[in-house]
Amino acid sequence: MTDKEQLRVGKRSGIFNKIYAMQLATIFIGFIIFGISENIKGPAIPRIQLDFMLSESQLGTLLSLNALGYLIACSFTAYLTKIWGIKRVTITAFAAMAVSGIFIFFSQHYSLFSASYFLMYIGNGMLEIGLAILGARIFVKNTGTMMNLSHGFYGLSSTVAPLIATGLMKVTINGYTLDWRGMYLVMLLLSVIPIVFALFSTFPGDNIEHEERIPLKTLLKDPVIWLMVLVLTFGVVSELAVGGWLVNFLEKAYGWSTVSASGMLSAFFLCFALARLLLGPITDKIGFTLSLIVFSGLSAACTFAAIFGGENLAFLFAAAGIGIAMIYPTVMAFIARRYPKGSDTAITFTVTLMGVGSVIGNYLIGGVIEMTKGIFGAGSQIGLLRGLQAGYGVIGLCAALSSVAGIILFAYLFKRKEII
Repeated sequence: MTDKEQLRVGKRSGIFNKIYAMQLATIFIGFIIFGISENIKGPAIPRIQLDFMLSESQLGTLLSLNALGYLIACSFTAYLTKIWGIKRVTITAFAAMAVSGIFIFFSQHYSLFSASYFLMYIGNGMLEIGLAILGARIFVKNTGTMMNLSHGFYGLSSTVAPLIATGLMKVTINGYTLDWRGMYLVMLLLSVIPIVFALFSTFPGDNIEHEERIPLKTLLKDPVIWLMVLVLTFGVVSELAVGGWLVNFLEKAYGWSTVSASGMLSAFFLCFALARLLLGPITDKIGFTLSLIVFSGLSAACTFAAIFGGENLAFLFAAAGIGIAMIYPTVMAFIARRYPKGSDTAITFTVTLMGVGSVIGNYLIGGVIEMTKGIFGAGSQIGLLRGLQAGYGVIGLCAALSSVAGIILFAYLFKRKEII
């Protein structure tokens, strides 16, 4: 190779490295922003309720905008990706979140605030789909490791977001206290940072012709995608339900203080984040399909052991986070590998059905608790304990069903020699 040819290759390599660095920055910082936007509401909700004098039902309606905005965003993000390209869609998602922060800051009336909140979750939903598609296109090597690593940034930001939000609401600048409006403004304006990286980067996949992409009709005929929906839905229901029910369970079943119960929830999220950051290489080594079986099964085993083992084994509630953390990013890695030219459609379809299933799952847990309490005595302590155990048992059952769906998937792919 001549000196000129070596110089040309070196220049190309340098350009590639810069572009890849920009791509990684967009994804990693994007997941940090995603985790922040989803988890700063905890400390802010009581103040929002007080300022607007909201009833519990009105507050519930406000929070339901989360799921509604998410599902609406799922319905059109893949379509926009085909028309605009993933770069514009990603920038639009970040921009929507930044603009919503500005509107929230200036919202003095509930109507403007609720509209701004809805816009934030539209952007949030677009961002989740967009980042998943970006990851599927960019992480062509060590897919499991990189998917889990990027989602690990979401776990870390989710862990610290409530603490940062609480601190920001107390900050005073020139006699003005930021409170919840200023906190939302500051945190959501951080979305400008990944916009800068995305603007100066290029992303693969937008040059694929429409006729080369896998049509949705073809995708729906593949049993694998339906099994993926089951694996992901059961796994995510189990994951999200912990945040809503663990503290409640420990306080009412074992009489723990709020501080102690919240500490266990923090331990769960810590195990969750560390698993994604450190265990990704295992998924690449043993395969995505087997990983789904093993990790969801581990989470189920820890959850049931914690329930039936009593207070002494309560630490296993936190340990369950190690297994359940791996499901979502591993499913995304699986989809990226199986549908390289249809990952955007496959991800959107899978995640949309997962969102619907998550809503049903949380209602199911509440219903099981009430029904079990009625069987053992609605007003008694034993009735409350058994009800909470049964309800939390649904969380473990969902993790177990995710593993069962993974086993069926493994058997299906094994027969066709298509194990991933």
